Amino acid sequence: MQNSKKIIIALSFVFGCSGALAQNAAIVNGKPIPKAQLDRLIKNSGQSPTDPKIREQGRELLITRELIIQEADKRGVTQKEEVKDQMEQARLGVLVSALFEDYIDKGGITDDDYKAAYESVKNQFGGKEYKVRHILVEKESEAKALIAKIKAGAKFEDVAKANSKDPGSAPNGGDLDWVSDKALVPEFSKAMVALKKGQMTDKPVKTQFGWHIIQLEDVRDVKVPTLAELKDQLKQMLMQDQAWQKAKFAEMMKKIREKARIE
Repeated sequence: MQNSKKIIIALSFVFGCSGALAQNAAIVNGKPIPKAQLDRLIKNSGQSPTDPKIREQGRELLITRELIIQEADKRGVTQKEEVKDQMEQARLGVLVSALFEDYIDKGGITDDDYKAAYESVKNQFGGKEYKVRHILVEKESEAKALIAKIKAGAKFEDVAKANSKDPGSAPNGGDLDWVSDKALVPEFSKAMVALKKGQMTDKPVKTQFGWHIIQLEDVRDVKVPTLAELKDQLKQMLMQDQAWQKAKFAEMMKKIREKARIE
């Protein structure tokens, strides 16, 4: 009978511990680390929450944190005034950042802010795009010979496939698709924008990459995105503007003080 009681007590202890471990990521010196804390850590890191290796790394990190906290308490480190001051400053820094982010998300960025930011960048999206093909070779003499061959009736695409040294466009007959003149080296852009639709350069164009033969297939105006389409990017741009952030923080604090009772 005595042995049966001991077995029951032992089993209860084992199953009790198993239940606690199922709910917690770990138990450090009797202090549980909830599994939910591990889930949040992995979620905030942007890594896979189901990867066993990632979960074990996260678990070890939380155990290390808990050991540091417990040891600091044990040694009385957390009771030192300078440590308390530093911890309070760190806490305040987190609160300031979180409060400002909440203020911005709940209407801190006005329509006027968005409009001003949009006006400052919309011209960057204007201009034209060019549907262009090219052939790249090492020598000017080779480029001249290929120009003569194309003028004699050879198809530009076939000549590009057979001769161009540009591995990205050669398999597609030299096709660079739609490009902005701002995205290309100056010598290439200057020659390209001077062409008319369907026209090819009469002379090879020299750039840092070699000698080019350029053929312009079409030109179109670039559609400028609307403010609504750029809204997320505009918000990111504003949040990186230190002068704007400083002004918005002052605005937030002014509103907070106006509602406060300060004696």
